Amino acid sequence: MNVTWDIFCSVVDNYGDIGVTWRLARQLVDEHGLAVRLWVDDLEAFVPLCPGADAGAARQWQQGVEVRAWPGQWQPVEPADVVIGAFACQLPAQYVEAMRARSTPVLWLNLDYLSAEDWVEGCHGLPSPQPNGLRKVFFFPGFTEKTGGLLREASLLAQRQAFEQSAQARAAFLQGLGVDVQAEAQLVSLFAYENPQLGSWLDALATDTCATHLLVPQGRILPDLANWLGEPGLKVGDVFQRGALRVEILPFVSQDDYDRLLWSCDFNAVRGEDSFVRAQWAGRPMLWHIYVQEENAHWEKLDAFLRLYRQGLSDAAGEAMVALWRAWNMNHDMHQAWRGARKHWPELQQHAREWAARQAARPDLAKALVQFYRNWL
Repeated sequence: MNVTWDIFCSVVDNYGDIGVTWRLARQLVDEHGLAVRLWVDDLEAFVPLCPGADAGAARQWQQGVEVRAWPGQWQPVEPADVVIGAFACQLPAQYVEAMRARSTPVLWLNLDYLSAEDWVEGCHGLPSPQPNGLRKVFFFPGFTEKTGGLLREASLLAQRQAFEQSAQARAAFLQGLGVDVQAEAQLVSLFAYENPQLGSWLDALATDTCATHLLVPQGRILPDLANWLGEPGLKVGDVFQRGALRVEILPFVSQDDYDRLLWSCDFNAVRGEDSFVRAQWAGRPMLWHIYVQEENAHWEKLDAFLRLYRQGLSDAAGEAMVALWRAWNMNHDMHQAWRGARKHWPELQQHAREWAARQAARPDLAKALVQFYRNWL
């Protein structure tokens, strides 16, 4: 009998929750042959990631995954063998009661947020007994052997390599987005939250000796970009030239196309969790806009990753990279930070490739989850 998995996703205010759970669901089906139901409480957020999906469907099949609308008024269903509550979302009370009443025990996992903080290793895999007698297990993605790893499809790096080796494939992809690449320009992607330091970075790019072509998919950074450009109402296809900087607005693309966009660029500015991980697999220098938390708690999370990621860099390159990331996330001037990082470009490029290779040597998150279930039986 096939093992069944239920994944519950409560969309908060961005695409990270659904981005992670949709990738995970697809991989569990594609690579492990599992029957997966993905419960989503906001299918409007799902459609941009999966073009062709129906935001009004109570039940639909997308790429082998059974996608279910998570209704406010819960209707009874048989619980799966493995139940994942993503990012501490609260499962329906009736579903939890059905889990408790099930004759065969259910493995209940809380898939937590990605973090490089030291305490994660100690909490990964810990059970949390519930008042009703069930046990929920904390499962943490991460960057070390004592965590659950990162989402990575088995063929991802091979696909990236094939794409990189085909100038025709890259050109065709970019042309499909309407991008006419300047041969001498560095290509940069920008996907970020609102950021008051965007202007100082764009000033640096516009006055640089190197030409830059900035590709900006639709998202929350557009109002800040419009303010800097002095061009209200930005829309897909708009192109602007300011000094050495060419700015182009792209549509919000599917997950697979976003990977190709990252592979096409020389530098990627990303945000949140899903695009953050995909930028690492792209093997390019990058800039992470971390999700802001109360009392600046996100700064500790940022520094924890930087301590890990900078290992292997020279002191000068490491300090320049840290200065750039902190400027972007702590509202410091980006102009000097960007110029400082550019001095170490070859080393940062090589380091990004080596980091991706080291992380790829570890089991990926989907494989770790499947193995955890097998060991639990």
